[in-house]
Amino acid sequence: MWTLIAEDAEKTQRFAEILGELAKPGDVLTLHGDLGAGKTTFTQGLARGLGVGQSVSSPTFTLIHEYEGRIPLYHIDVYRLGKHAAEEDLGYDEYFYGEGVTVVEWAELIEERLPDDYLSLTLEKNGEHRRTLHFVARGPRASEWVEEMMKRCRT
Repeated sequence: MWTLIAEDAEKTQRFAEILGELAKPGDVLTLHGDLGAGKTTFTQGLARGLGVGQSVSSPTFTLIHEYEGRIPLYHIDVYRLGKHAAEEDLGYDEYFYGEGVTVVEWAELIEERLPDDYLSLTLEKNGEHRRTLHFVARGPRASEWVEEMMKRCRT
């Protein structure tokens, strides 16, 4: 597990931007945390690192937002589907094994549908603005991705 402390939303977005700059097609990031923990804030920074010029918002009511950048970004939020999320055929595999970077909020609801190699991030609120970011790599590419990010965040 790798851990970073972000003192404010700007720092959270900067860590995410670095991760986006290092992303490759097919990378999958799962986001975990309570409502208001910063999942969408993190995704906004990741999008900036991918060169997405559009405004990024939570896809809670639309389920999936797609953005064009250096690499396409697929932002999925399965919260609204609840316990039936894994049963829904939203084309998960097309996103997970496609040419973009896929971010999944509330991924624990579709855990059995996730690819074998993905990066998991849990955002923990420590006050109004401070966040603790816990990264867990689930595969060799995810390990490489987070290790490169950690090197850049520490320099």
